[in-house]
Amino acid sequence: MRFASFHIPRHYLLLMVLFAGLAACRKGAGVTPGDDTNVGADSLRNGFYLLNEGNMGMNLATLDYYNSGTGIYSSNIYSTINPGATKELGDVGNDLQIYGGKLYAVIAMSDKVEVMDVHTAKRIGQINVPSCRYITFYKGKAYVSSYATVAGSTPGVSGYVAEVDTATLQVIRTVSVGRQPEEMAITGDKMYVANSGGYSQGHFERTVSVVNMNTFTETKRIDVALNLHHAKADRYGDVYVTSRGDYYDVHSKLYVIDTQKDIVKDSLPSAVSDIWISGDSAYIYGVEWSYVTNKNAVSYGIVDIKNERLLANMFITDGTEKQITTPSGVAVDPTTKEIYVTDAKDNLLPGTLYCFSPAGKKKWSVTGGNIPGHFAFVRH
Repeated sequence: MRFASFHIPRHYLLLMVLFAGLAACRKGAGVTPGDDTNVGADSLRNGFYLLNEGNMGMNLATLDYYNSGTGIYSSNIYSTINPGATKELGDVGNDLQIYGGKLYAVIAMSDKVEVMDVHTAKRIGQINVPSCRYITFYKGKAYVSSYATVAGSTPGVSGYVAEVDTATLQVIRTVSVGRQPEEMAITGDKMYVANSGGYSQGHFERTVSVVNMNTFTETKRIDVALNLHHAKADRYGDVYVTSRGDYYDVHSKLYVIDTQKDIVKDSLPSAVSDIWISGDSAYIYGVEWSYVTNKNAVSYGIVDIKNERLLANMFITDGTEKQITTPSGVAVDPTTKEIYVTDAKDNLLPGTLYCFSPAGKKKWSVTGGNIPGHFAFVRH
């Protein structure tokens, strides 16, 4: 399980103690300076940014960029492009999205969304949202989920979503949802918010909040499953929601919500830690921690979202998955359909980014930052 989730297995707590000692020895040293690697050019391929989460408490979030025109993969570009930024990018990069010419990086433990120019990665400003988690957009506004229990001057909320003016980067209003909300998906005039209850081992949340975007009010909650995480809308009016389970007997699964009826209409018995929808295919992987076995179970798959069935239990076809210790991100190029998978390894060493052909054959790999995980494609 990755540090982006706030329920932390015992073996990771030991790693955090180790990191604390290393931080003390480093005496405030920053992240490793960036580097350029030539992995090959392809004018048909989209460039992309990759946000590296960085271990919690270590201020190690970094931003990489792949330029498809030159074939150069550049690591840790933020600190180079923005040398005056204090504490560099921040602590725990949790989401990365592009909207309206701006690049938005959600930095969870630094209580901010860093906003940059999408073409240059030059810092524009920041959105201040405590315990922020994910970001999405609708009709010129940004929406940021927050674990915080105080929304502006309103105390006692379980968690909330903040509406943000993308011109001023100021929070306009908030709506209270379930405990520790994670990713949001918008379809039609409704937002679906995956509530996790991630702070409460043994008492996880199990609902999706439905928010009317016209009134910005929560209208209902849909009972789904324990410890929800991702929410992705498809082009057929459904929302795919992932459950992390309870790490004991209740396993991670994928659920499908019918947004016309606001009911769970189907489920797939596949562990899902992340999901990327490309056309009619959803690429998934699972890193499912178990307190019963005290280890992770890793799996991959492709879901046919039109017919809501598992097409394959693997999208890497050349055996490279044996080299991947802890998958931490997945993405599919919208033009070429090349598949990207990141490996966080043991969360201590720099991670690795793999590029696969649409047929699942490895094309190249490159060293990334600490816990690489979030992609945002940009056309040249």
